Amino acid sequence: MNQTNSIVVDGNLVKDPVFVEPKTGFKVCRLSVAVNRWYKDENGNSVDKVSFFEAEAYGNSAEFCNKYAKKGSPIRLVGRLQQDRWTNKEGKTDSKVYIVAEHIELLKRPETNEVKAEKPSEIPEEPAKVQVPVEEAAVF
Repeated sequence: MNQTNSIVVDGNLVKDPVFVEPKTGFKVCRLSVAVNRWYKDENGNSVDKVSFFEAEAYGNSAEFCNKYAKKGSPIRLVGRLQQDRWTNKEGKTDSKVYIVAEHIELLKRPETNEVKAEKPSEIPEEPAKVQVPVEEAAVF
């Protein structure tokens, strides 16, 4: 019986995907994703924390990423974590953990909250909707 190994990541591509075909018919697309997290610290100050994750997609998903995904694209990856281990030149064991993307969605860019107007009469009557970051329930 397989144990659970699932991950969902929403973020933005840090750079253009890298598409390779190491063997004929085996397609791989490597992705770098930045994920932002906002919270308030113990003093009530907003803190922005960014995590970077490496991911790989295979087959049709790799072709999709190569064709449509670009640096800065908002993206959702659904998949599993994979760990590769090897012995380096010094004889020590190295490892790398990355996401194997089994499902990929390119997301819409969030609407900007800025109101661009030259004159006060051009400002819309409805105020712009502002997304407020979720605060942490407790600070440790």
